[in-house]
Amino acid sequence: MPSQRPQWLRVFGAPIMVGVLSLAGLLSALLAGDLGRYFSWFGVGLPIAIAAWAYWRKA
Repeated sequence: MPSQRPQWLRVFGAPIMVGVLSLAGLLSALLAGDLGRYFSWFGVGLPIAIAAWAYWRKA
């Protein structure tokens, strides 16, 4: 029998990862220097990009 991921990880894995990246972006904007500024744009913009992609895909 092949190894399968737990059911909760298949359901909540992507939202948890987006939340972690968003939180890391917020913290890097506050705590890191120049490199953190660029990562924060990615981390904070990721949920917005995903929401826009889902909206335009449905429309």
